[in-house]
Amino acid sequence: MKKTGSKIPEGATAALIMADGKIFFGKGIGHHNTSIGEICFNTSLTGYQEILTDPSYAGQIVTFTFPHIGNIGVNEDDDESHAPVARGLIIREDITNPANFRSQEHLDKWLKGKKITGICGVDTRAITRYVRTNGAQNVAIYYFGKNTPDVAAKLEKIKAYPSLKGLELAATVTTAEAFSWDKTTWELGKGSVINAKGKYKVVAIDYGMKHNILRCLVSVDCEVHVVPAKTSAKEILKHKPDGIFLSNGPGDPAATGQYAIAELKELIDSGIPIFGICLGHQLLALALGCVTTKMHQGHRGANHPVQDLATKKVEITSQNHGFVVDKDAIPADVEITHLSLFDGTVEGIKSKTKPVFSVQYHPESSPGPHDSFYLFERFVEVIRVRSSEFGVQK
Repeated sequence: MKKTGSKIPEGATAALIMADGKIFFGKGIGHHNTSIGEICFNTSLTGYQEILTDPSYAGQIVTFTFPHIGNIGVNEDDDESHAPVARGLIIREDITNPANFRSQEHLDKWLKGKKITGICGVDTRAITRYVRTNGAQNVAIYYFGKNTPDVAAKLEKIKAYPSLKGLELAATVTTAEAFSWDKTTWELGKGSVINAKGKYKVVAIDYGMKHNILRCLVSVDCEVHVVPAKTSAKEILKHKPDGIFLSNGPGDPAATGQYAIAELKELIDSGIPIFGICLGHQLLALALGCVTTKMHQGHRGANHPVQDLATKKVEITSQNHGFVVDKDAIPADVEITHLSLFDGTVEGIKSKTKPVFSVQYHPESSPGPHDSFYLFERFVEVIRVRSSEFGVQK
């Protein structure tokens, strides 16, 4: 269904309303409701279930540029969190019927069960170009069914909805209580294997963590203990960890940093190896004296080329972020390790004096390529070297 003015196309039951009043009429899918959030687009060809369950999408409505959404159905193994927080989804075609041996449920039924609102039958190419031109902004998916839509009322709600800039969201998606994780990455024919007693003890701070990060840590022989976002450095150090992991998550890192930076500085000073991903990368950067800024449209997809500046190797990476470390405000004791080959933005840093490093992208994939899994192995190697230096047998 094409964009239109006040005329409603026949068969339309929902509308995507932009902040400037532009409207795309289509068909409501999933939970029949009105949902407001910041629009973004993801160019991944697979992994819609993993994307919709990624806690980093809190407060956001995802436009999928790939047209065949629903073709593999959904299953209980591919959720990246227990309770999805994405505000909605936008797709081109009607949801495709599942045709995959792992499918356990139709995507539309799953969306209804998770109370995720969506719209299909809209021009996702035009929507993507709109976001690229106008930047990320709040929009509404408005299900009106057979009723006459009240667009003006929804526009007022869009204007009143808070911007993600300056918004702290990690505390809304973090675990309520500490827990341990012992499952490895999933393999065809094997599923996930239990490894309850890894060689290296790692405390993972949950700012909105994807489950596959935990699986990857266990797969490189880590015993993983997960703690809430606001856990103090003192409490973390009581676990006597060999390493500390900082997870991905949603919202403005500067806002989360108001409670996280002081604790991270104490953890950095402890000399324990630290590895951060996505929001964890941004928070580590802030603790090291860097600056973060909001991007025009962000990076979201599974085909982003990144170069490791030390090895000159190019990795194809999975990404999901709307904020970035400012390349022009890097302190002298911090080194840029990875750069985006799309736009030259910072994709990785490390301290020149402490065993801490981080990347902006998602080496755990899910969805996406596995080019960057070596970073988990690098983390364990840093832990091993430090343990040897301090005479700790591992």
